[in-house]
Amino acid sequence: QHKVGAAIPVRKMTAPGAEPPVLVQYLVLRKDLSQAPFSWPAGAVVAQACHAATAALHLHRNHPHTAAYLEELGRMRKVVLEVPDETTLKELAETLQQKNIDHMLWLEQPENIATCIALRPYPKEEVSQYLKKFRLFK
Repeated sequence: QHKVGAAIPVRKMTAPGAEPPVLVQYLVLRKDLSQAPFSWPAGAVVAQACHAATAALHLHRNHPHTAAYLEELGRMRKVVLEVPDETTLKELAETLQQKNIDHMLWLEQPENIATCIALRPYPKEEVSQYLKKFRLFK
């Protein structure tokens, strides 16, 4: 949920002079899209993750974590996880919304199919509890 004009509190997470937190953008992609009966080509599935990632970065472009993440393009970290189906993806989106975790649920048009969730960049420890049951996308 994006609130226009809302102030975003920035917590000091590190001691003065210490390294800033490592920021990660998590993507959660539906595994079943690449399997029958969908059988989407790999490029189409990858495109869903790209759409979701771009949208999440754009929606949360004014957040300090997003700005910091984009300052050093060569150091961007993304983790792509998989869920078995659309139901699991939508359940995760609901959980993230309830916990006020900034994310984008990408809906492929015109079919309106939920395909991928992208979180804005976060310190890993702030969001890993909601994602630890999902494995890396293969």
